[in-house]
Amino acid sequence: MVEKEDQFSFTSINLKKAKGFMKMYPKGKESGAVMQLLYLVQEQVGWIPELAMRYVADLLNVPHMRVYEVANFYTMYNMNPVGKYLIQVCRTTPCWLCNSEEILDAFKKRLGIDIGETTKDNLFTLTEVECLGTCVNAPVVQINNDFYENLTPEKVEDIITKLSNE
Repeated sequence: MVEKEDQFSFTSINLKKAKGFMKMYPKGKESGAVMQLLYLVQEQVGWIPELAMRYVADLLNVPHMRVYEVANFYTMYNMNPVGKYLIQVCRTTPCWLCNSEEILDAFKKRLGIDIGETTKDNLFTLTEVECLGTCVNAPVVQINNDFYENLTPEKVEDIITKLSNE
């Protein structure tokens, strides 16, 4: 848990999970668990602060830069705070051909934010991502762990209304 702005540590439950992930690798190769540990950080905090990357690096006994490189390479890691609902709009060719730009514009208009921004109430963050892997049902959006497929601007309105009322 983040105890102060200048400290980070896993909760006791997440530390137990982290050690379990590390044990899955041969002795001396525990650093292979870096992605799982970063994901634990993100589950615990909602994003991955630099202090947490240092904590993970120290836990894995690797240079801080190695963890930083992994965290910054993969788009599944949030390097800045995000809203309660992280909206990820697929921007690859199949979704684009099925009007994903129209879907993105519907989110922008309804939420009053642009890509990379969060609503003032910290409820929604809007991002673009590469391929969500459900091209057959394009255009596709992932919101947190849920997928929304075959989208239209009208469906975007319904999704935002529903999430706003939860």
